[in-house]
Amino acid sequence: MDTRKIRFVANRPWLTEDSASKPAPVGKTIPEWYRQADRFARDPATGKHVEMPGVGGKIPTWKACPAVFDVMGSGYTYRTPCDIEFVEDSAGGIQARVLDAGHPNFLLERDPLPRFVIPPGYHDRHFAWWPDWAVELPEGYSALYTHPINRFELPFSTTSGIVDNDRDKLPGTMPFFFLKGITGILPAGTPYAQIIPFRREHWDSEIDASLSVEEMQARSAANSAKYRQPDGGVYLREVWERRKYE
Repeated sequence: MDTRKIRFVANRPWLTEDSASKPAPVGKTIPEWYRQADRFARDPATGKHVEMPGVGGKIPTWKACPAVFDVMGSGYTYRTPCDIEFVEDSAGGIQARVLDAGHPNFLLERDPLPRFVIPPGYHDRHFAWWPDWAVELPEGYSALYTHPINRFELPFSTTSGIVDNDRDKLPGTMPFFFLKGITGILPAGTPYAQIIPFRREHWDSEIDASLSVEEMQARSAANSAKYRQPDGGVYLREVWERRKYE
């Protein structure tokens, strides 16, 4: 597999290669709840792994799902450069401020987004991240910017967008919403966006509804026979292709 290079260029004069906010492969920011989850089901009474009835072997959990593993390790992450305090005021609104005078423009207040659907359970009033770093990609490549995937424990939700970073090489602001009912300190180094580079290509689509019931059942049975094995791991061993993000 070919290796491409993504460049992160400083957007603040004081940043260095050792700055705390420097982007990192997202695999280096995997949350503890993911790391500590068990790949195999356990009996809550005994704590022992549960075996598949009549077959043997441990029963895989969601932690063993290669699709979840793959998406949580794909791309890079932007991280907050300093602590951020967020509190709800007496009227039920949200207030936020950076706690480091050296980063006054990192967190910006934004005007309303007319007709934009606010995520349920989040404050209407929103803010925006202004990244410390800009992204530069090879010719023909774009980047998806989105909330850190599956990081639902974070008290905010970053909106998503795609930028052709082979042509546009300045960092834009990224709107985000705070979750209602939660206040506190968002610590420096918190991932706030996931960046996944991809090659721009044209695509055609087609719909195939020609399979008979028997063919559908045969395909399903073959899929289960191959992948629904005790202890799991077949997809990772035989299908998945590793990508490196360094």
